[in-house]
Amino acid sequence: MDRSLSRRLSAEGIGTFWLVLGGCGTAVLAGDHVGFLGVALAFGLTVLTMAYAFGHISGGHFNPAVTLGHVLARRFPRKDVLPYMAAQVLGAVAAAAVLLVIANGKPDFASDGNFLAANGFGSEGSPEGYNFLAAAVVEVVLTFGFVMIILGATDTRAHPALAGLAIGLALTLIHLISIPVDNTSVNPARSIGPALFVGGTWLRQLWFFILAPLLGGGLAGLAYPALFGKAAGDTSAA
Repeated sequence: MDRSLSRRLSAEGIGTFWLVLGGCGTAVLAGDHVGFLGVALAFGLTVLTMAYAFGHISGGHFNPAVTLGHVLARRFPRKDVLPYMAAQVLGAVAAAAVLLVIANGKPDFASDGNFLAANGFGSEGSPEGYNFLAAAVVEVVLTFGFVMIILGATDTRAHPALAGLAIGLALTLIHLISIPVDNTSVNPARSIGPALFVGGTWLRQLWFFILAPLLGGGLAGLAYPALFGKAAGDTSAA
């Protein structure tokens, strides 16, 4: 592995680790105190901070759906897709493991089933009982919107200094809309990490939270250049 790719993969892994630890950690450890608004802000702040910390190193994807969108928009090399996605998933799994250790410090924390804020739909998986169709619409449409915002904010025609802010606020908004529906994925790596440790319904439904965000991100990657033209290079900040 060349040194440049190694650095970029390290940035992707650490950035995704921070996203899952910060977002899911807030939901698990402080959710009763900060509510949906606090959890939504936490996810937005994780992406915002990592975008400015590592966006200049790796492009700051931190999300396989974002990587796929960039590939299809022809802003990212196909040969780096699988390494990027692997680094993102490893970062998410590591974050879920760390969160599990922290949460175990409270007696009986795992007694409620979904103890790591995993994503789910239906009477058991959804925080408020939303069905498969509701979750499908949420994940595809909101991931599409998220990746469109990223591609627009990081376009060479846009102001680069504001990209991280726009993307962080977009992720906050997305969580405000969809936490009650399925705990909000829009990111396969974010879904994989907690589901592996929670198991049960959330692990059985994991396939959906991998495919639906990838579909939304892929559609955005095709739509953005078709609608607005191509931007040169991978200048993404998140």
